[in-house]
Amino acid sequence: MSPLTKMHRTKAGLTERFELMVNGKELANAYSELNDPIDQYERFVEQMKLADKGDDEAMVIDHDFMRALEYGMPPTSGIGIGIDRLTMLMTGQQSIQEVLLFPTMKPEAD
Repeated sequence: MSPLTKMHRTKAGLTERFELMVNGKELANAYSELNDPIDQYERFVEQMKLADKGDDEAMVIDHDFMRALEYGMPPTSGIGIGIDRLTMLMTGQQSIQEVLLFPTMKPEAD
């Protein structure tokens, strides 16, 4: 679990999340994020334990982020807009495979 776990403001175990849809296609994901400094620090510590066990994807403690939380960083959220999906929208493509930059991801011609 990522130490920057998404959280719902009032319902434990749930996430506030939405997807931006344009022309029937997902363009972006958005969500609220955890901003409790104590809880966040404990999650970072847990990630460090995973890193010690060899987890290459485990995160290190982000001390600047922790400092911002401790000073009272306001509630935050995140949004991810995929360039490939935006390119699909702008070029009118129906398949994401048509706009991928990596040729190995495109379907082979029959």
